[in-house]
Amino acid sequence: MTHLPFVTESATELARKIRTREASSVEIVEAHLSLLLRENPRLNAIVETRLADARREAREADARVLREAAEALPPFLGVPCTIKESFGVDGMHQTGGLRSRTATRATSDAVAVKRLRAAGAIPLGTTNVSELCMWMESENRLYGRTNNPYDDTRGVGGSSGGEGAAVGAGISPFGLGADIGGSIRIPAFMNGVFGHKPTGGLIPNAGQYPLPGADAMRMVTSGPLTRRAEDLWPLVRVLAGPTPESPEVLPITLGDPSTVSLEGLRVLDVAWNGITRVDRELVAAQRRLADHLASRGARIERASIPGLEKSVLIWSAMLSETGGKDFAVMLGDGEAVPLGREFLRFLAGRSDFTGPSLVLAAIEEIPKRFPGNTRELVATGLALRRELEERIGDGVMLYPGYSAPAPKHRHPWMKPIDWAYTAIFNVLELPGTEVPLGLGREGVPLGCQVIAPRREDHRTIAIALEVERALGGWVPPASLRA
Repeated sequence: MTHLPFVTESATELARKIRTREASSVEIVEAHLSLLLRENPRLNAIVETRLADARREAREADARVLREAAEALPPFLGVPCTIKESFGVDGMHQTGGLRSRTATRATSDAVAVKRLRAAGAIPLGTTNVSELCMWMESENRLYGRTNNPYDDTRGVGGSSGGEGAAVGAGISPFGLGADIGGSIRIPAFMNGVFGHKPTGGLIPNAGQYPLPGADAMRMVTSGPLTRRAEDLWPLVRVLAGPTPESPEVLPITLGDPSTVSLEGLRVLDVAWNGITRVDRELVAAQRRLADHLASRGARIERASIPGLEKSVLIWSAMLSETGGKDFAVMLGDGEAVPLGREFLRFLAGRSDFTGPSLVLAAIEEIPKRFPGNTRELVATGLALRRELEERIGDGVMLYPGYSAPAPKHRHPWMKPIDWAYTAIFNVLELPGTEVPLGLGREGVPLGCQVIAPRREDHRTIAIALEVERALGGWVPPASLRA
């Protein structure tokens, strides 16, 4: 194991050590900064650091431990973390990976960042994203491309790919991401960590860039990526709850993962969506999880869900019906990008935009040309949500998070709709937790999603806790096992 201490432990355990003075925040932050400085040149996961501020805040946390009773301290006092660049972090760049926003800095913390700071967490820096947070690779013209900690030649997912890589590499015990089509779960999968997309309307989104229109704000969700499952629920509790700044957030009563019994639990095991076949190694890993849950008394039903084959169309239609700014307008930072001209510039190697962004802007135009079909697809989506919640009932559903282990760079171009496995749950507002299931034959992570009905986030996280307890969870990359 790596000679650096602390960089494989959970945030919960690190916080305990700080509270009990078994270790100092300064020691813990320095260990993670050392790993950041060693690994980030290879990974390009963290695009802006706050080294001096993090060290100062660590000293302040240690001073607070000396002044206050342990039980009065916030839950993550002195624990380092990382933040997706699309979230406002006061004084730091907030570009969304858009070159035209190179000089843009946040003037305040996003609501979720404020809540993490109030809980005592110390941001080490901000992490890379895909351009405007809308593609399966974290690459943009401003910061470049992020590499996978398990294999430099592979991608990290998007759009919270820098977060996934930072947590997967051990640089931070947890990170803050956001998800409108899989942007927490796909990076969690490709980097071998846990990632939770909450029920729509559970965690505030205010203070991010970009954001969709007001009517789509429950389809985009903020949430944690963690190297250890035991941190998921404490972080959800820190982040959740209404605020005037985020009117989409609802007063939802949270359950408790410890109340979820595997004995008799209904588990739907769904292996594909009818669109893109899933790699056999991923199917086998998901089946191993189902078999383990069966050994603990769960009732497994291998199922197919008609309607999931329309996931891409439903996602596109339901987002389109909410209104909001066109993606082409957002690319132009307020003025629509002329796509024909920009495609020509891209082919000539002169565009300020990545190819996936231009393609997505073009695809966005399709539903507008068929408004009757859009309304019909919205109705289909609502019917699918009712069916899923009825079939899952008081249980969970296992479902792939992607079609194959982390692909080589650029390969997502060859399978451009594989985000359908995650995106459908955004527009349906169902919670989902991506759980790691070991490493595959090529040494990169395997995993699957755990899905539950709305407001039942504690069920999916209960399964994540069982995965970690019985199957191992996050496997540190070779750089930490040397």
